Amino acid sequence: MSGNITKRGKNSWQIRFDAAPVADGKRQRRHVTVRGSYADAKRELTRLLAARDTGMLPSPTAATVGQYLQSWLDTATGRSPKTLERYRELARWQISPHLGDVPLQKLSPEMVRHWHAKLIDKVSALTTRHAHRLLRQVLATAVKDGTLARNVADVHKPPKVKRSEVEILTFEQIAAVQDALQGHTLYPIVALALGTGMRRGELLAIQWGDIDLDSATLQVKRSLEETSAGLRLKEPKSDAGWRTVTLSAATVGMLRAHKIEQMQFRLAVGAGALKDDTLVFTDINGQPLKPHTVSRAWRRVVEAKDLPRVTFHSLRHTHASVLIASGLDILTISRRIGHAKPSVTLDVYGHLMGGADAACAVAIGKILK
Repeated sequence: MSGNITKRGKNSWQIRFDAAPVADGKRQRRHVTVRGSYADAKRELTRLLAARDTGMLPSPTAATVGQYLQSWLDTATGRSPKTLERYRELARWQISPHLGDVPLQKLSPEMVRHWHAKLIDKVSALTTRHAHRLLRQVLATAVKDGTLARNVADVHKPPKVKRSEVEILTFEQIAAVQDALQGHTLYPIVALALGTGMRRGELLAIQWGDIDLDSATLQVKRSLEETSAGLRLKEPKSDAGWRTVTLSAATVGMLRAHKIEQMQFRLAVGAGALKDDTLVFTDINGQPLKPHTVSRAWRRVVEAKDLPRVTFHSLRHTHASVLIASGLDILTISRRIGHAKPSVTLDVYGHLMGGADAACAVAIGKILK
């Protein structure tokens, strides 16, 4: 019931062993090729025999990485349409062209490492990490299903991504943006983004029933997502996404004016009065605004009015940076902008907190002699 090792090439070995106890005189022989030294082959044989003896030896399959990946995508649950759309893009462009034809059970750590090297020459480190993360999820499912004995994507880590500092507006630039957009159709959503730090999809999913102007609060309950199949409203990804945001007096005033203007327009075109489920931001036909449409409109007005060249998402970063500069604690900031953990907030905005460290030096200096 033990196995044997035969040399095949300079750094190649073939392992033969019985996959199960002999029954009715029939032997289930397995053959595995191992690259490396004899010691590597011996360790692999020991691992395979241990897996067999504990019932963890995978059953043979002819499926390739590409075939198993496609099956995984077709049966994946618990992911949003947008996430699955991104997974399919990664599978099509980053995984299948390089690893798709490799037999699933012959995929090795060395192949994964070479795959990383090929990807990093063509795409960013971030895309490489996303592709690796998807492959790792797929192989983890294969391990749970008993198709693989181990997850080879756990051996070599993808390249690290150098985090770039977030783009933000200075206090003077915030005032300049607001002044330049007075009377522009983008003004209300830009002002609310600066005043709340909400994500673009969250802003586009706000309904008037979510806002209490008298108590100056806004409840974040959903987000608008754009996929190839169209627009859809979805719930926040985490519990932290469900939150109540307190509004400043200036933001309340802006929303009151926007509400009156929207009511007047609807009455003029015969759309009827505002309802609780009426979206705060819509197109001229009262339909939801597409996220990419808002970003494109922002880029155009930035260029037309010679405003600071930052993305629409930078308005959210700007809000967080103002809170940090005001000395608010990181937990409060994290909750307000809807991060799942304060550590995420620190990871994104930690470089903006240099002044806080200087304050620490002053504080400890008062105690030490």
